[in-house]
Amino acid sequence: MSWDWEKLKSQQRGKDQIPPQMDDFLKKLNNFKMPGGLPLIILVIVAIMIGSTMFYTVAVDEVGIVQRFGQYVRQTDPGLHFKLPAGIEKVSKVKVRRVYKDEFGFRSSGSDARVRVSSLSDERSVALMLTGDLNVAVVPWIVQYRIKDPYNYLFKVADVRELLRDMSEAAMRLVVGDRSINEVISKRDDIANEAHRVLQRELDGAGAGINIVTIEMKRTNVPEPVQPSFNEVNQATQEKERLIYEAKEEYNTEIPAARGEADRTVKTAEGYALDRVNRAMGDASRFTSVYDAYAKARDVTKRRLYLETLKELFPKLGPKYIIDGDGGNNVLPLLNLGKAKGGAIQ
Repeated sequence: MSWDWEKLKSQQRGKDQIPPQMDDFLKKLNNFKMPGGLPLIILVIVAIMIGSTMFYTVAVDEVGIVQRFGQYVRQTDPGLHFKLPAGIEKVSKVKVRRVYKDEFGFRSSGSDARVRVSSLSDERSVALMLTGDLNVAVVPWIVQYRIKDPYNYLFKVADVRELLRDMSEAAMRLVVGDRSINEVISKRDDIANEAHRVLQRELDGAGAGINIVTIEMKRTNVPEPVQPSFNEVNQATQEKERLIYEAKEEYNTEIPAARGEADRTVKTAEGYALDRVNRAMGDASRFTSVYDAYAKARDVTKRRLYLETLKELFPKLGPKYIIDGDGGNNVLPLLNLGKAKGGAIQ
């Protein structure tokens, strides 16, 4: 075959030349015109910008909510995802594992929580609550919560945070209003649990998409201007309780003793009554037997009873004198009736 020496030489000269520089390439690219008259580099930049909005990353503690022309279309899990360019689809990332915190009635130092109040006067007004016994208490508290339903959190309520704060304050005032000032001060855990239940129920009913993790009650007290009077009332109450305790202690000592004495008296009376009844029944039996004997031999029995009676009666009469009405002043001794023990006849 024949060689085209001229063509080979031209190719060899092209290899020996310096390659084109980047500046020259960009200049040529900038000077290149599309059929519509736009520079190619602008189109490339626009394409890159559009392409960069088609990819997004969701962190491990987040979920992605995708909207197409403002309408919800899907939810994406953590990782790298693809979507339509900006202007068509929009991604809202919601942190579902983060615990948020709102403070009511006080401000903690160095806290990043969104506090319910904006000034000191507002702070005091939020914490001041009327108790069930018509006392005023200062009740600060903290609400911690998570986002459990990103769809409801974003689309069901216009301002979820504001709704949460308003319902938290309403729930706490409802619970505190059913208790006395002493219960508000001493039973904070019970109040926190009840407020947690009430607040979660209201949020679920509103479709806020929030799960209350915990409600923590801070130190509750009465307002500063009335604290001295409140302390005096507490001291009086403690003194009253002390006196009641002492009275109950004495009551528990005296009443059992009195009951024991009453039981002893009753038992003694019952024993005496039983003895009297038994004696009466014995006497009745003895009388019946004597009567039976008397009925069988009246003269003998009558004399025997007469003599036994005299035998029992005479020793108790003391000195006895028998005076004959016809004998004048003559006194006759009879049966040694006037003889004292170991003495002579009187």
